[in-house]
Amino acid sequence: MKEQLQTLLTQSLEILVANNVLTEAPANIRIDHSKDKTQGDFASNIALILSKQAQCTPRDLAEQIIANLPSSAEVDKVEIAGPGFINFFLSQGSSASVINQIMSQGKTFGLSDVGAKQRVLLEFVSANPTGPLHVGHGRGAAYGATVANLLRAVGFEVDNEYYVNDAGRQMDILATSVYLRYVETDKFPDNGYKGDYIFAIAKHIIGIEKLDIFSKVHADEKEGGDKEKHIDDLIANCKTLLGSDYKTVFDLAIDRILTGIKADLSEFGIEYQQWFSEQSLVDSGLSKTTVESLQASGHIYEKDGALWFKTTDFGDDLDRVVVRDNGLHTYFASDIAYHLEKFERGYDKIINIWGSDHHGYMARVKASISALGHDPDKLEILLVQFANLYRSGKKVAMSTRSGSFVTLEELRHEVGNDAARFFYILRKSEQHMDFDLDLAKSKTNENPIFYIQYAHARICSVFKQGTSDATTVDLSLLDNEMEAVLIKQLNRYKDVVQASALNYEPHVLAYYLRELAGDFHSYYNNSEFLVEDAGLRNARLSLISAVQQVLANGLNLLGVSAPESM
Repeated sequence: MKEQLQTLLTQSLEILVANNVLTEAPANIRIDHSKDKTQGDFASNIALILSKQAQCTPRDLAEQIIANLPSSAEVDKVEIAGPGFINFFLSQGSSASVINQIMSQGKTFGLSDVGAKQRVLLEFVSANPTGPLHVGHGRGAAYGATVANLLRAVGFEVDNEYYVNDAGRQMDILATSVYLRYVETDKFPDNGYKGDYIFAIAKHIIGIEKLDIFSKVHADEKEGGDKEKHIDDLIANCKTLLGSDYKTVFDLAIDRILTGIKADLSEFGIEYQQWFSEQSLVDSGLSKTTVESLQASGHIYEKDGALWFKTTDFGDDLDRVVVRDNGLHTYFASDIAYHLEKFERGYDKIINIWGSDHHGYMARVKASISALGHDPDKLEILLVQFANLYRSGKKVAMSTRSGSFVTLEELRHEVGNDAARFFYILRKSEQHMDFDLDLAKSKTNENPIFYIQYAHARICSVFKQGTSDATTVDLSLLDNEMEAVLIKQLNRYKDVVQASALNYEPHVLAYYLRELAGDFHSYYNNSEFLVEDAGLRNARLSLISAVQQVLANGLNLLGVSAPESM
């Protein structure tokens, strides 16, 4: 219907251009659903936008636009509101026609081709494989997967990617931690990984000699020393003394943790088209050649034995080290090479979903893209705040290094996949969120996902008692206020999906579904569906069937099930 209203407005504006009221008509005319039912079904601010060009007040221009609108059987009336908004009131038959669209299109209702098959690479989660995913990672996982679903729904071709940080110091700390649990020493570094999962991995080590790696190391922090130097010395000793066995421990640790991460995400309903290894950048030489290329182009300089990237030339607040004075590449060097590899794959858009603690990292990555001759605007970086977990009104403390955290697997088992997926995306990604475990598990109307799923199940229960027996349905019989509200909500769905996708805001769809469910529950509590009047019965069954389909379609995009009974 929006497209038809845009056509009517375009025709009116063309007349005004011909009459020299306007110099030109805009290519795009914005039409929005009215929030207040007293202001019609749709509204446009076109008169406010063009009033300066027309050299008159917005209300005067709105009157001229309305006077030149072609007649349409689908528009009941048009009014001017406020400073010059044009409000459209649709005829009952026009509004209700959405029911037939939903019934005929079924699962595809709400899909569009706005994305025009543009190829998108979406990277999300990408947690270091140093431990199982925790509830903080879960928010990024749910958000990323839902954004991917929404983008596909509006015509984009999306590849999901997980960047595996399987190279670097953190992985050496992990391997050393596993080895120390294997030798069962009573000395364990302050900077080691202490979770129970480290013991579980260590149990799979077979036939490797148990050696003392604490000789000639700096004192640990608890001994008044430097914990960073202490763990680095342990890593060096581990590599030297174990020789080839060190790689066995290293690979075992990564494989066990990464296997668990993949299984966890898959059980959470999240699939990736590619798992990209950081180590592959080292093995292929791309990390090294990328730094050399930037050095040759004058973007990298040497200082104090290290190599620095002049990111300040591109708006960063400080220059950044890419190769340390010991010759080791930093994470940033790997990220530069990784983003170069991403751009060379030919995607139309690249999206990174990062934790909010990476905010300061954005400028330097954009700088590296510019320095490498690519368009940094092709990269969009979306930030996700971590989730705070509450149980019985008390915040659950978490620390990955100490091993005191709630895993995503534990959360899913406690509240279920549906509640976890829904609660994670119920707030804007950049906003802090408090995950209330008790609410997520409750079977009350205060639990938004229960409330929505219950609406779907209620409709299913109606159809278990009776179904429509008509080949044609008279939708004009849907004339009470609650039916009009539901029909208006159904008309909004396609626009909600599009807005949620293009703005990367799945919470907008979640709130829409809760509103639709609320309107249905009110209708259910105040109406009979299986009435004796066959015409009215069939019309009402068609309406709630359309509601059922939209609820199912929307929940599917959010990665949540639509149960038939509860």
